[in-house]
Amino acid sequence: MNSTEHGALELHEAEVIKPGSVGEGLSKDMRNGHCRTAHNMSSSSLRKKSDLSLLSKVRCGILRNFMSNLHEIFLGTKLFVLFPAVPLAIAAQNYGFGRAWVFALSLLGLTPLAERVSFLTEQIAFYTGTTVGGLLNATCGNATELIIALFALHKGKIEVVKFSLIGSILSNLLLVLGSSLFCGGIANLRKEQYFDRKQANVNTSLLMLGALCHVLLLLFRYAVTSGEQNVAIVPTLALSRVCSIVMLATYMAYLFFQLKTHRQLFESPEEDDDNDDVVSKDETVMGFLSALVWLVSFTIIIAVLSEYVVGTIEAAADSWGISICFLSIILLPIVGNAAEHAGAIIFALKNKLDITLGVSLGSATQISMFVVPLSVMVAWVMGIQMDLDFKLLETGALVISILIISFALQDGSSHYLKGFVLLLAYVVIGACFFVLGNPSDQVNGGNINNNPVISHNMEA
Repeated sequence: MNSTEHGALELHEAEVIKPGSVGEGLSKDMRNGHCRTAHNMSSSSLRKKSDLSLLSKVRCGILRNFMSNLHEIFLGTKLFVLFPAVPLAIAAQNYGFGRAWVFALSLLGLTPLAERVSFLTEQIAFYTGTTVGGLLNATCGNATELIIALFALHKGKIEVVKFSLIGSILSNLLLVLGSSLFCGGIANLRKEQYFDRKQANVNTSLLMLGALCHVLLLLFRYAVTSGEQNVAIVPTLALSRVCSIVMLATYMAYLFFQLKTHRQLFESPEEDDDNDDVVSKDETVMGFLSALVWLVSFTIIIAVLSEYVVGTIEAAADSWGISICFLSIILLPIVGNAAEHAGAIIFALKNKLDITLGVSLGSATQISMFVVPLSVMVAWVMGIQMDLDFKLLETGALVISILIISFALQDGSSHYLKGFVLLLAYVVIGACFFVLGNPSDQVNGGNINNNPVISHNMEA
């Protein structure tokens, strides 16, 4: 290799491996200051190291940099096979395919996009530091649920917002954690499975506070109305907005607790994975400006697909013969958070339960204490009457799920039976909402005639 080729190769390494960096890139102290949360670790388990050897032959530095970014964005994840669902969903929407197809393709397309948003926020965090990176992760960790909720609010579908948010919390608490503990217990039958209860106690305490706000709104409505309809709508809204402000303030305090005063409780342990296909935890593969541009672009695409999901959910429910309630509470969170769920299970199989608990409980806390009250405040600004009253069945399922989780995690150890119990609890709740159908339709008489059990009871 002559000196010209050697210099080109060094230039390639500087631009492709760490494009946009200054000098030799980030300092070691700056990398070590980056906080590796459980959410980051879960997302990184689905990434793979990119092979950039072919790009070294590209002579143009700008073109080589652009191609390396494309390669890292679309081929740097194990979920790359789902990316074709994004253009297919857009094509299905624009060329008059079935509405159910638009809904299904949009959900599949949101799965890799959500994982890539997590990857890009982590890349930006390498340059902005721990605090800003933690705030990005706190706001973008559940960007899909937040964007779907905002579009549903814009279309006036308040029930869809409530169903999807309560379903996401239940999915993280019971399905994700249950399947992780079950699979991890089966894979580690001969090993002791322990985890740090401190982080779990913090998250469960915040979840109980959020559940208290929902229970109080439910009890308040029943106490004030006394069987009369719409009497307490204004007091309920006022109380909901006050509780939402309290919940958001609590979440801000939680972020300060997590990122500043007690950061050691939330930092994930070092991952001793010998698989060369996994990206190193200290490796930056994109420059700050490139990561920011891709983050904005993917957020816009997520917004487009979220609008498709919200606009076609009724048609998909009718086409598949299931209720919007079941579709929003059960199916939507399962598909939308598939990447995060897979990462939690992968670390449970490796007997790294602290990361698994951080993913499931952390995501549920973020939705309960940030996304839900933020949706209420945004609805207030938009002039939409959305409150924290999630109705009796949904609130009861939430409270009981939190209690089950609290009892299951109280001793700081785990085995497969705990995960199996959580999974069965999720199955029972899912069956309940499947049989329930749409509460609004039942009130209006839409589903009563189609349900032989209800019709028989009414005739009797």
